[in-house]
Amino acid sequence: MAPLKTDGTDSPGRSSALQAISNGLVHLMSDSYGRGPTRAKTYLLDDRYAVCVMHEIFTTAEQTLIEAGEQDLVRRTRIAYQTALADEFKAVVADALGRRVLTYQSQVVFEPPSCVEFFMLADQQEDAAGA
Repeated sequence: MAPLKTDGTDSPGRSSALQAISNGLVHLMSDSYGRGPTRAKTYLLDDRYAVCVMHEIFTTAEQTLIEAGEQDLVRRTRIAYQTALADEFKAVVADALGRRVLTYQSQVVFEPPSCVEFFMLADQQEDAAGA
C-alpha cells in the first residue's frame, strides 16, 4: 500500500484511515480481552504520531479488581498484555496508513476508564525511499 498523504487536512482518505485504525484496534482488543472499548477515536499529530484514545475498556474481572483497590495490578497486567501484542497493534496502524510504525506505547487510566495507544511513525520520505 502506498503511504497515505497526511498533510493535516481532513481529507476523506485520511478520515477513513483514522477510522480504520480505531476499528482495527477495537476489534483487536475485543478479540484479545473478550470485550472491547465502547468508543475509540484516532488522531494524527504532526504527521509523525498516531494516537488512539479508547473509552470504557475494562473487563468485568478488571473492574472487580479496580473496585478492590488493585489499580496497579490491572495497569501492569494490561500493559504487559498489550506489549506482548505490540506487533499486532503496530500492524493495524501500518496497514491503515501505509507507513512503518517505529514504536508503540500504551497507557491505562482509570478516571475516566480509558487507554491511550501511541504510535511513532517513520518519515514518509524514509518509507518512500525504502519502497
